[in-house]
Amino acid sequence: MEHSFLIQILLMLVIAIVSIAILRRAGLPAILAYLVTGVISGPSGFHWFTQHQMQSVAELGVVLLMFSLGLEFSLPRLWAMRRTVFGLGSAQVVVTTMLSMGIALLCNLTLTESVVVGAAIALSSTAIVLKLLNEQGWLRRRHGELSVSVLLFQDIAVVPLLILLPLLASDGEALLWNDVVYALLKGVLAFIALMAFGKWALPKLFDEVARSRSNELFVLSTLVVALVTGAITQWLGLSMALGAFMAGMLLGESQYRRQLEADIRPFRDLLMGLFFISIGMLLDFQLVAQFWWQIILILIAVILGKALVIFSLLKVAKESFRSSVATALSLAQVGEFSFVVLALAVNYQLLDNKTSTTLVMVAVLSMALAPWLVRHSVDIARRLQGLKPKKDTSEPLNVSVDAKDDLVLILGYGRVGQTIARFMKTEAIPYLVLDLDPTRVSEARAAGEPVYFGDVCKRSILKQAKVRDAKLIVITFSSERILEEVLPLCRQLAPEAKILVRTRDDSGMEALEEAGASQVIPETLEGSLMLVSQVLYQCGVPLARILKRLEIERRNHYQYLHGFFSGAETDFTLELLHAVALPKGANAVGLTLADIPWDKLRVELRAVRRSGAEVESPELDWLIKSGDILILLGKPRRIEKAEIFLLQG
Repeated sequence: MEHSFLIQILLMLVIAIVSIAILRRAGLPAILAYLVTGVISGPSGFHWFTQHQMQSVAELGVVLLMFSLGLEFSLPRLWAMRRTVFGLGSAQVVVTTMLSMGIALLCNLTLTESVVVGAAIALSSTAIVLKLLNEQGWLRRRHGELSVSVLLFQDIAVVPLLILLPLLASDGEALLWNDVVYALLKGVLAFIALMAFGKWALPKLFDEVARSRSNELFVLSTLVVALVTGAITQWLGLSMALGAFMAGMLLGESQYRRQLEADIRPFRDLLMGLFFISIGMLLDFQLVAQFWWQIILILIAVILGKALVIFSLLKVAKESFRSSVATALSLAQVGEFSFVVLALAVNYQLLDNKTSTTLVMVAVLSMALAPWLVRHSVDIARRLQGLKPKKDTSEPLNVSVDAKDDLVLILGYGRVGQTIARFMKTEAIPYLVLDLDPTRVSEARAAGEPVYFGDVCKRSILKQAKVRDAKLIVITFSSERILEEVLPLCRQLAPEAKILVRTRDDSGMEALEEAGASQVIPETLEGSLMLVSQVLYQCGVPLARILKRLEIERRNHYQYLHGFFSGAETDFTLELLHAVALPKGANAVGLTLADIPWDKLRVELRAVRRSGAEVESPELDWLIKSGDILILLGKPRRIEKAEIFLLQG
């Protein structure tokens, strides 16, 4: 029985992997893949699991989602956008909710059911819309700013909903205003109490955790804080997700925010996947087949209704026609928090199976249409204005270089890129620069610099920049993610060109060289060499000798700059130097260096110190004596094993 349960879990995960791979190729969000997995493995499919079995695990996904939302919740940002957030955002939520409630009441739903339906329809998908706006480069456009403002208020509106739903479940139709006020007052008091305690306790807690330098302790502490605050609010009769949101808010302004977000993401994504799988299990395809025409009509009504409400509000606010249409289309879908509301409503028995299935299907279909609507929102707005949609808004890179064989292509125009460009200009070497900062590009082009706006991760942009004609390609930014994409692409398009890559330190040098870099220049090591050259020059060492030594170090890939003796703040992913003193009776005493299995130990012997004199790279026939000190280079664990071998055998 246990083995069959494990096999069912594995099969469900395989279905999820295949579904995500297929839908991602089609440009659809991963949420839909999880819903499909729930349908296949739930009561409508193989019936491996029920929604009730997934409920407790799935609720943890919502808790971590709200914790992540709290981390992103910025009070200064909210205050800066207060007019559009609280003005436009609140109007959209209230009008859409009231309109949906009115229609639901006309369809013979109860008041409680109508509140849930109205709240679910009023919310849009923050994850999908923000991702697509970012991909299109529209976050700074007017319709992008308006969309972000509305989405921000919708995320805030989820918090009172989390307070209201348990109250609706307990009182049902007999819900009184004083009950609502009491629940909201209790939520506010819990919020103030947690904020007061957490503002004092949580930073101290994570300071202590950070000092331990244990990734496991940091991750565990993050999970415990999110779950404990959730348990406290649940004990107060509120939602667990509300407490997790408060904990995220408290830590959102701390110095650990990025680390917390990175640590929590794998657990959040996995548990949210299980949450959406549990939502898929709610679908009853017999009901879908029976009421398919109603689902289609409701889908059309939801998309057109939300779009018209948002468009009307923006026109009242005197926004332009194009921005209003683009914003309305971008927010016309139903969001992932709607699934949270629907799941809680089903758990509290506020919705029947037919209504929940219908709304889930409407949400799924609207989210499937969302990528197309967002990407074509501007084109649709232009067509409605009687204008033709723009084919390509990017600026063509019409580059004219006289000596194309000597062209230097600089990717990134920050301080490093600009410094290189100045020296190129001084030596009359033709160069061309690509950068993604529009302000920087416009300023440089106004000054006559050959700088163009373009994403260097795109093949078409690199081709327009004549990457195949470049003799030298210089990658000046140090983002690991971009380097992983850009470097192989540059090597593929320009196999004969030399590629120089700038990095911050010497970690990952070998990987970059294997990926196609001709030479990797670590900032920290080059800075060390420059400082060494100045020290030697001030000590009277001839300049020619200094330059020769620097050239040897660069030619040998900074061989003597890779290993360092460890300290309290050691990065244990780097190679370290370690001195092993061999007392009388040590295993290695009496052996030659050739007798030591260096390949198996996987460490390098850098030098041997005897009687105060140091011999670098000694011969293999060197006979080891007691009192010798071997200086080893390698990863900490390997050095530890090598030391045990040298001392004990």
